[in-house]
Amino acid sequence: MKKPFQAFLLFSLFIAPSIVKADRSSTGKIEVLIDNVRSTDGIVDVALFSTKKGFPDKSALAIEGRSIPAEKCCKVIFENVPYGAYAISVLHDENGNGKMDKGLFGIPKEGFGTSNNPEIKMGPPSFSDSRFDLKSKEITLHIDMKYLRKPENQNQR
Repeated sequence: MKKPFQAFLLFSLFIAPSIVKADRSSTGKIEVLIDNVRSTDGIVDVALFSTKKGFPDKSALAIEGRSIPAEKCCKVIFENVPYGAYAISVLHDENGNGKMDKGLFGIPKEGFGTSNNPEIKMGPPSFSDSRFDLKSKEITLHIDMKYLRKPENQNQR
């Protein structure tokens, strides 16, 4: 009867606190700076993904997300994020309808961006092209918004 109690006491006093301390010391902060937002209309949605599932446009599958009012330059911070591999996607939802509006052939009508600012080819950027590693207390990412079409309310010449 005495040994189980001693083992529990040993675990409670010495081992458990070091586990808790290790968990706190292996998290960091991700600061996301978003540049070249073309207007202050609508909102900017920022999603943090830990896997390729749902990346970049299914923000419901992201591990965390933020929505902020659109500004020419935006800043979002994710705190207490466990060290690991991630990718970030950004949507400038100019009309505030909660989705990426697309035109003919699926070409986005609204602005978007992902971590690492990969070159846009056929289709959206991949998780692997946008992937970064969080392995220190803080990382700052710069994401440039990309717009493939002119705003709908702008007169065409």
